[in-house]
Amino acid sequence: MALNVYLIAFAVAALFLAARKVTRYIAVQKIIKDHGCKPAFKLPQSERILGYGLLRTQQKAAAEKKLLQTSLNRFKDHHVLTFSATIMGNTFLNTIDPENVKAVLFTNFADFGLGFRLKSFGPLLGHGIFTSDGPHWEFSRSLVRPNFTRAQVADLDAFERHIQNFVSRIPKDGSTVDLQTLFFQLTLDSATEFLFGESVNSLTSPEDSEQQKFGKAFDYAQSKLGDRNRFGELLMFYKASEFDTACKTVHDFVDKIVYRTLEKSELLDPERTIDGDGKQQRYVFLNEMAKATRDPKRLRDELLNVLLAGRDTTASLLSHTFFVLARRPDIWNKLQAEVDGLHGVLPDYETLKSMKYLKYLLTESLRLYPVVPGNSRFANKDTIIPRGGGPNGDAPVFVPKGGVVAYNVFSMHRRKDIYGDDAEEFRPERWASEEGLRPGWGYLPFNGGPRVCVGQQFALAEASYTIVRILQEFKGMENRDPSEWVEGLALTLATATGVKVAMIPRWT
Repeated sequence: MALNVYLIAFAVAALFLAARKVTRYIAVQKIIKDHGCKPAFKLPQSERILGYGLLRTQQKAAAEKKLLQTSLNRFKDHHVLTFSATIMGNTFLNTIDPENVKAVLFTNFADFGLGFRLKSFGPLLGHGIFTSDGPHWEFSRSLVRPNFTRAQVADLDAFERHIQNFVSRIPKDGSTVDLQTLFFQLTLDSATEFLFGESVNSLTSPEDSEQQKFGKAFDYAQSKLGDRNRFGELLMFYKASEFDTACKTVHDFVDKIVYRTLEKSELLDPERTIDGDGKQQRYVFLNEMAKATRDPKRLRDELLNVLLAGRDTTASLLSHTFFVLARRPDIWNKLQAEVDGLHGVLPDYETLKSMKYLKYLLTESLRLYPVVPGNSRFANKDTIIPRGGGPNGDAPVFVPKGGVVAYNVFSMHRRKDIYGDDAEEFRPERWASEEGLRPGWGYLPFNGGPRVCVGQQFALAEASYTIVRILQEFKGMENRDPSEWVEGLALTLATATGVKVAMIPRWT
């Protein structure tokens, strides 16, 4: 009797599972038929169960610092804009088609999410705007976005002090200096002052100071986030005690600042003047957020999310721009002529906006060396991308719930059908209005759609101001590194060899 009960239960369970699979199959086939979906080109692989061969290829390319070029070559070699591949047992779609990017980030925004990012990045960044989906992300954005109004972006006075510290670290005797290292310190200093109300002053503080320890811990922890993210569902096997220690150092440092702010009996009012002298009080990101939430962990999480995004993007942009300037005196001279038109006057926000060649330079730098060269989204439900299927790649492609769509910005920005035959050359003039270049979703330096970078104008203003001030202080620059560009890929893109130059002062 008992055996019969077990057999009946087993049969019922089997029928239930079979019925669910049939129902699922019918639902999927309806989506495919309704949208005319066809399979995407399959990347040739030795096997597509685990995709171990592709994993080894990716690991080798990463070790050789050629991961981005390897990805670009796949699109070129197979003459496709979208392909499917399997790695670590997961099948994903990789695309450089602007229509697909638009669908994932904008048109079908609600169909896609961040997948494992919260688990991967959470130990350092917590639950903030950069790691969240859904209602939590919406609230994060409502907290963060108002703090990047034009008034805040246009206030460059506070940044000048950090520029002075930066310039003081550059040798005036022709010695070699790595500008990339200084750029990351500069943007950390300015970002922490804007966010926390007090700078870590990494350019000037003693090596054994609490501020330096925070900066080093933050750098180390964020450098490991990419590794953690690549583990995906196997993240449980990622163990690194140094990472945990670095996260604790970062959290303890920021928590002290947050609690000091919350302990104030009255938060600063941005409309009120101080000391009755008519001067408006200094704007602090944390003070403004603390008016919307008193949750200390929420405040810490949002601060670290914005610090990661804001600090690294600007430093990456500046590093790549000067990497090019060191090798292209023709571009330096054109830029110098535009800067000399200011006659030594410190630029304000409106002046920076009016400098056309500077704008072309930064736009081109973000094209060839995008700060975030690749990204991905996970399907929250069965959905589609509009292109990539069939022999001509012009049919929609079905994306199952849980499926991954990766978009490769680095490769997309090098498409010759969008940017011309010289797409892989650095040419700022391509952005002049007379050339009529309108890449649309084919140009994605700051992401797009609802999750577009809220601080992009802040980053551009800071980078523009830094470039102008450097050219006001120095009349020339000598390249001290004969090597070609080598990718330094973590969460953001840097140059693996740094920016080693000698600066020639205007006044000696």
